Amino acid sequence: MPRIEFDALPDDARLWIFAADRPVTGSDAETLLERVDHFLDGWNAHGHPLTGARRWDGDRFLFVAVDERTAPPSGCSIDALHRVLKDFEAEGGVGLTDHIDVLWRDPDGRVVRTSRPDFTRLAREGTVSLETSVFDTTLTRKADLVGGFEVPAGDAWHRRAFWRGK
Repeated sequence: MPRIEFDALPDDARLWIFAADRPVTGSDAETLLERVDHFLDGWNAHGHPLTGARRWDGDRFLFVAVDERTAPPSGCSIDALHRVLKDFEAEGGVGLTDHIDVLWRDPDGRVVRTSRPDFTRLAREGTVSLETSVFDTTLTRKADLVGGFEVPAGDAWHRRAFWRGK
């Protein structure tokens, strides 16, 4: 089955979140989305077409999901998606596949990407708090995006990682 609209996927669709290390706009965003769409149009696992979709949000976040009811993705099919994104990273000079950093919203509303050691320091200094909006890129189901993607740090895994005992 070809690519469908993201909202048409069931809530239990398997989800991957990729966060760009800088805003991706204009022709760069168009190129990225064209490549992802082309990939999704032919995405399959062991010869079985996958029903997949993508959503681009805030010039930073790429959501890719697949309806596992039609056919589940295989390790090879997931690796193929990562290869498409790695190729774009190499050509476009933007990181998408590194999930080690913390993404959060600063007081001016900008999305900031910070290393974990730096985020730990910011938490100790009080620059970020349990009320700071963070983005949880570890979500694995489409339904989790609603009310779970951008949340206060105190309501996410960030609380345990950066404010132990609070």
